[in-house]
Amino acid sequence: MKILCIETTCDETAAAVVTDDLQVLGSVVSSQEQLHQKFSGVVPEIAARAHVQRILPVIDETLNKSGVQLSDLDAIAVANTPGLSGSLLVGLVAAKALCLAYDLPLIAINHLHAHVYACQLESPSPVFPCVGLIVSGGHTHLYSYRDALTSCYLGGTIDDAAGEAFDKVASMLGLSYPGGPSISKAAIAGDPGAYRFPRSFIHEDRLDFSFSGLKTAVRYAIGGPGSGDVSNIELSDQQIADLSASFQQAVVDCLVSKSLQAIEQTNLTNLCVGGGVAANQLLRAKLQQRCDEKQVSLFIAPLKYCTDNAVMGAIAIERYKAGLFETLELDIKPGLVRH
Repeated sequence: MKILCIETTCDETAAAVVTDDLQVLGSVVSSQEQLHQKFSGVVPEIAARAHVQRILPVIDETLNKSGVQLSDLDAIAVANTPGLSGSLLVGLVAAKALCLAYDLPLIAINHLHAHVYACQLESPSPVFPCVGLIVSGGHTHLYSYRDALTSCYLGGTIDDAAGEAFDKVASMLGLSYPGGPSISKAAIAGDPGAYRFPRSFIHEDRLDFSFSGLKTAVRYAIGGPGSGDVSNIELSDQQIADLSASFQQAVVDCLVSKSLQAIEQTNLTNLCVGGGVAANQLLRAKLQQRCDEKQVSLFIAPLKYCTDNAVMGAIAIERYKAGLFETLELDIKPGLVRH
């Protein structure tokens, strides 16, 4: 079985051909990072226009890398939820056109569950059932999974996603976009205990996150209470390092704490972690440490599959086997679907 997976939920135009035994025949990711750098975040209109320009070349290159033709495929899969409306539409229209032209079945992919499924791609053992933590620029959520296709929403951020907080704090500190890698790099020389930043809900049973107050705390640490624009405040290299390290530690503490609480509340023994922030080395190390202490099996998506990509769309294989196909009336669902 060969499935072409298409991913255009945010600012990465991606395609991949995967098989039913999880072989990746070809994968291409076209990043828009440079287009959005000067805005310190993704601009939806720019992202959508870039997808229009790139989607067909990306698909064509993926097929060439895979050594297959469209007529060799068994299905087309596309992420239709959640994400940016304009971006989602580009991928969905391309997928529908190919299905119509080549009489192929259409499979819908939930982008969040695909991030969790990425943990299965290189794991020698089954990762399901599990608690799944999806942590990225747009999402920070916890789910329990009975299997790859059966999930229950446990909780998530009530304001900003962890990755968004990294981007905004990096901007305050004059660091480059995307914020995750730049803050992690600056934090190497910093003291994570230099600033005592808040850890929202960390001592509560609710499985929710909040990073808005943490961003505000960083702003106050830079310019004091009531500070407005802090971009003109000069910070020493050591101050930037300490702020970065302290902020990163606070985010990691929240993510690790809530993930282990979810394990305890569900009585599951596997924890899967996916999304761009899952590439953070401190998070990976702290999760491993706590999971070892609690005798929990930890599965983190391979680094190359943490940020948005189409290979994680291999979850479509599970939907194909279950006979879960869509009509060409399939629409996008930009908002979070809590199941």
